[in-house]
Amino acid sequence: MPRYTEMTTGQLREELARLQNAFEEKAAEGLKLDMSRGKPSLEQLDLSNGMLDVLDSSHTSYIAENGIDVRNYGCLEGIPEARRLFADILGIEADEVFICGNSSLNMMYDTVSRGMLFGFPGGEKPWGQQQKIRFLCPAPGYDRHFAICEVFGIQMITVPMTAEGPDMNLVESWVNNDETVKGIWCVPQYSNPGGITYSDETVRRFANLKPAAGDFRIFWDNAYCVHHVTETPDHLLNLMDECKKVGTEDMVIMFTSTSKISFSGAGVAAIGCSRRNMEALKKVIPMQIISFDKLNQIRHVRFFKDVEGIHEHMEKHRELLYPRFQMVLDTFERELGDMYVPELRHSRANETGVHWTHPNGGYFISVDTMDGCAARTVELCKQAGVTLTGAGATFPYGKDPHDRNIRIAPSYPSLEELQKASDIFCLCVKLATVEKLLKP
Repeated sequence: MPRYTEMTTGQLREELARLQNAFEEKAAEGLKLDMSRGKPSLEQLDLSNGMLDVLDSSHTSYIAENGIDVRNYGCLEGIPEARRLFADILGIEADEVFICGNSSLNMMYDTVSRGMLFGFPGGEKPWGQQQKIRFLCPAPGYDRHFAICEVFGIQMITVPMTAEGPDMNLVESWVNNDETVKGIWCVPQYSNPGGITYSDETVRRFANLKPAAGDFRIFWDNAYCVHHVTETPDHLLNLMDECKKVGTEDMVIMFTSTSKISFSGAGVAAIGCSRRNMEALKKVIPMQIISFDKLNQIRHVRFFKDVEGIHEHMEKHRELLYPRFQMVLDTFERELGDMYVPELRHSRANETGVHWTHPNGGYFISVDTMDGCAARTVELCKQAGVTLTGAGATFPYGKDPHDRNIRIAPSYPSLEELQKASDIFCLCVKLATVEKLLKP
């Protein structure tokens, strides 16, 4: 079959009829398939069930290494063994780690909220008392980062993602020259949704920023730092190490959690930051909570033991995730291979092709359709029983300027369901493309 761009109008109309018939057959099956969020599968969750039995009824079972009973109050920053474990995960010192509840998203929301109410070291007054505040938002990016900014009325500035990470020329231009820019959202390893790991040069350029605002912060959401999918994992340069070399460590606030390592709804989350930021944090959190769930902290430490235990556990996750990712990629190659354009994101507008990522880790595959086809593809998928993240969700304010990016989450469905969902997705991409080409 010739490429769609090579078809005559008559051929496109014939192809449209064929695709519509195939679509109606799929829609009639009444499927209910979900590729909308990066949720671990049931098999992945079962990998951590042993954690539920690591504590027994003896008194000694509940005693942390510093002698505190984890069932009681105390240890606001987290038990020492938990701080050490997360320090090893993040590549920082244990006293630069603050252990919180089960959600890194909750911590990021609270951190922005504290910035609004109390400010950060280096700032003259809280963000909320300043006339205008802005965040840089690499896009395509994580929709919940953008939602936090919207809740607090923070103006978002879109920064395009490249193969090396955010466009650092733009980042430097904004951060170094505009004091209203107070932060930037970053998912530095296996970015959501593109699966990009920031290059060494990008990390060094972050460390060497010279912000016009003394209270500027890099929100370093390292959610996928141990979440490898292939046997050739990406390497991320340690931002805190690079910042310490040039004295800029106060710029960085790191976030991570075990949400996709142990239990998504019952993991442990942590903040990593400089000692100056840590002291500011410890001044305000005691008014919010006396201490976080130390029972959960000690369960995780006893189960994983150390960072090597984390890596061994994540290899089990990889064995479950890799076949799912590969199935989707194989289906895309088989069904959409004739439409594939390696660098669609950086090509001219209205390119009649499709691009998808081949990530080494994380939880998503990012797909760029022909311009103007993403929303229609998502709509068609919904009609055929496949739920996807909304088109535009990966951009600030939910507005994809080219209407082409779609985030695919392969982790949750069974392999059988995933194959059906992938087939339907490809059918809908083709149908949306032909419809677009036939529009006057």
